[in-house]
Amino acid sequence: MEKTSLGIEENLEAALAYLVGWITGLIFYLIERDSQFVRFHAMQSILTFLPLWVIAWIIGWIPSIGWIISSLIWILSLVLWIILLIKAFRGEKFKLPVVGDMAEKYAQ
Repeated sequence: MEKTSLGIEENLEAALAYLVGWITGLIFYLIERDSQFVRFHAMQSILTFLPLWVIAWIIGWIPSIGWIISSLIWILSLVLWIILLIKAFRGEKFKLPVVGDMAEKYAQ
């Protein structure tokens, strides 16, 4: 893997873009200028985890069944987070359906 504008290897920086979900995705999207690979993973992190976080938080306020649905969304988020973190660290450009195409477009 090549070094990025921050002097970190691309695979490590891409994995770090997922580390704290959309927050680190936003940070790395804003500070990384050279690596399209890192920018792709950073944008995919933002476009995946920010909506899931907002939806789970809103649904959690629904009486009775909201906490169950919200818990399922958090579990889905955790599974996605682990998969995407591992794929990025391995240097793979793993595209999620819909979000992956959008991330690729905005990463350029």
